[in-house]
Amino acid sequence: MKSIFKFELLVFFSLILYQNICISQSVTKTMSKLPDTGQNQSFSAVYGEDADYQINVPYFLLNADGTVTDTVTGLMWQQVDGGEMTFERATEYCTNLRLGGYSDWRLPSAQEAFSILNHGRQNPPLDVKIFPISGAEYWWTGELQKGSTTKVWVTNAGGGIGNHPKNETISAGGIKKIHVRAVRDIHGPQEIPAHFIISDSIVTDVLTGLEWQRFGTSDFMEWEEALRRAENLVLQGHADWRLPNIKELESINDEDRLQPSVQEYYFPEVGMNKYWSSTSLPNQTNEGWFMQTEFGVISHESKATKNKILCVRGGINPILQNGNIAENVPLQVLSNVFSQFIRTTFRNNNIDFHLIDSRGISIYRGKNIDAQDFSSLSSGVYYLITAGDQNKSFKLIKI
Repeated sequence: MKSIFKFELLVFFSLILYQNICISQSVTKTMSKLPDTGQNQSFSAVYGEDADYQINVPYFLLNADGTVTDTVTGLMWQQVDGGEMTFERATEYCTNLRLGGYSDWRLPSAQEAFSILNHGRQNPPLDVKIFPISGAEYWWTGELQKGSTTKVWVTNAGGGIGNHPKNETISAGGIKKIHVRAVRDIHGPQEIPAHFIISDSIVTDVLTGLEWQRFGTSDFMEWEEALRRAENLVLQGHADWRLPNIKELESINDEDRLQPSVQEYYFPEVGMNKYWSSTSLPNQTNEGWFMQTEFGVISHESKATKNKILCVRGGINPILQNGNIAENVPLQVLSNVFSQFIRTTFRNNNIDFHLIDSRGISIYRGKNIDAQDFSSLSSGVYYLITAGDQNKSFKLIKI
């Protein structure tokens, strides 16, 4: 018993330094999950393109009151956009909007606005049975380009997102139709103590649960070669790496940064380059979507162009077979991020679990960790320590 206690203290003190990093880069979570792109058509004989992975498939509910609920993200949207207007007017419009009995409407963040795009179609890249065609060429977000008071992030009718001058819209003297579509939080935003967590060559995004290749590749390659490279990558004992779809790739962009637009502490070699996604243009199948990391612009170009890659894993867990845990799998925690249950791969009763908080206070001790409901725990850092057949420790984030 004394040896177990010493082991617990060692784990606690050796990892406690990470907490300062987690606290210093806390982030607000507004989307429950990152939705899929909606692309389900294959455009290549090479495995690994967007359509080969269907993760968090988009599903919207019409509320019959002018609002739409995104069941994946948990956000509520204005069904018919509010039309063309200046950025300042769009901000005021959302603040004053009374729709569906709600008054807490706002302009979406860049990632929220990008989340409702459907990359299985274009012009508009939306499910038109849910969001009627309005003639918009762009839609405002509530985020200015870092260091600028005149450029705003806007999604576009082609399916991309970029930083555009405010005066491009018709109402400001320009020639483009930039519309407004308001959003609101159904459950309220959540403050997460850690956005990213480093584990050797892997970075875990706590917001999405995805794991990223921290250092990427130094090579530039064409799109199909990028698919092959990602599928063949083995890193830290994991062989289920893949090329991210365009929504996954955009999710690590940080609109508060530029040159590069990704946090360099977590991705130190990202630089200012173009990174391939696994997503194709449905009406120009020889082109693929990429993210440019100078500003974070999402666009597309010929698949014959040579760009860099940053691989991802997650969403589909290879240790699950038909919903069941595969045989002869070493003890693992299926996700180091949890909100209610902690799921593991244990298949016998010869393992003792001990969950402690960041102060070293015991939360749970027993054999049936998977059956315990931890929804009442406060958000923060926890440590799961095991003893018995397999002695391991895991750092977990409660959201």
